[in-house]
Amino acid sequence: MKKNNEFIKKLMTLVFPIAFQQFMLALVSASDALMLGELTQDALSAVSLASQIAFVQNLFLAAMTIGLSMFAAQYWGKGEINEVEKIFAYVLKITMAASMAFTFATLCVPDFLMRIFTSEIVLIENGAIYLRTVSASYFLTGISQIYLCMLKNSKNALKSSIISSVSVILNVVLNAILIFGLSGIPKMGIAGAALATVIARTMEVLWCVFETVKNNTVKLKWKHFIETDGHLRRNFWKYAFPVLGNEIVWGCGFTMYSVIMGHLGNDAVAANSIANIVKNLVACFCLGLGSGGGIIVGNELGAGNLDTARAYGKKLCIMSVLCGILSGLLLLALSPMILSAVNLNEQAATHLEGMLVMCSYYLVGKSVNGATIAGIFCAGGDSRFGFLCDAVTMWCIMVPLSLIAAFIIKVPVLVVYFIINLDEMIKLPAVLKHYKKYHWIKDLTQKEDM
Repeated sequence: MKKNNEFIKKLMTLVFPIAFQQFMLALVSASDALMLGELTQDALSAVSLASQIAFVQNLFLAAMTIGLSMFAAQYWGKGEINEVEKIFAYVLKITMAASMAFTFATLCVPDFLMRIFTSEIVLIENGAIYLRTVSASYFLTGISQIYLCMLKNSKNALKSSIISSVSVILNVVLNAILIFGLSGIPKMGIAGAALATVIARTMEVLWCVFETVKNNTVKLKWKHFIETDGHLRRNFWKYAFPVLGNEIVWGCGFTMYSVIMGHLGNDAVAANSIANIVKNLVACFCLGLGSGGGIIVGNELGAGNLDTARAYGKKLCIMSVLCGILSGLLLLALSPMILSAVNLNEQAATHLEGMLVMCSYYLVGKSVNGATIAGIFCAGGDSRFGFLCDAVTMWCIMVPLSLIAAFIIKVPVLVVYFIINLDEMIKLPAVLKHYKKYHWIKDLTQKEDM
């Protein structure tokens, strides 16, 4: 009982701040949707599609933060702070370089990027305006997300949550001011939403950097930033590369879903945009459970407490099922309120009503897979399974089925959406079977792994 209480206490000190942080981040998308929806449905749809670029960048950042957490959590559990600072500096250097590429692409060729997602001229033009204005935020995000991840892994999850949440609040407030032209500011519409994001990200980066100046924190040391330990670099990519492959495989498949919906008409795009925002808002605790649980399991593995890590993993699996069910029920309960709050035409509203029902069962699979694949498995460096699982599920089953349903058989929009939302459920048998093999019980800090 004492060990169980200790686990719950450790978990909640991580899960609640991380979940709240995820909720606040999702709130930005929700505020964009609500405010831009007050302008026109086309404005909402255009920014939703343009935001797929940020989604693609976030796939890369997710892989880097998971890779960082693998080693940071274990080295922190072992008490080797210098190694934590080494991996922090190396990952930050990678994400800064990659994020700069996103900034240049969205600044220079936004029209080309929008044409990937839709053939609707009005959506392309509006989306290009947004991408060009928001371009600087991609570089800033690449910096802030690594800092925030490092704070979570060094017992500063609450501070990470505070920084991220204040940034979100600033973003939402600036959204209202700049989109609608409040307080004497010129009305900027779509460009205002983009500029609000850039300003909020700037504040977030500055605050994160300030935190590393304090005593008793993990610091960015330039000697580690300039020169990388060869053993650490090889070991990082050994485990992080499959995670990156997993994120790319899953994310590109998920982006294909947006491409498919984007070619089914503006009503489908608008409804899908709202459904995804709602799904992300409700799934925040599930994501926090997986992220926080992974850090706790990693701490125990790094400290050499393999039996404790195994017991914690079992508890996380059970909690993820319950969390997914409760999240699905909450979404269903909120559906009438959501439908009355959004500004959609009759056809789009009909699509959204059906989509919200389908999102409810999706959350169960999402919760379990998030706790296992992205949390427990990666805590012990078992990252290859997720890559193989998503490669088969997304590209051998779900994407082909969705393309056939949408463009060959030409079934109704809601049938296409039903197929799209089966991916997380299809993975569950393989995921649970792999969990019981316990390949994830591994200490990554051992020298022989390098």
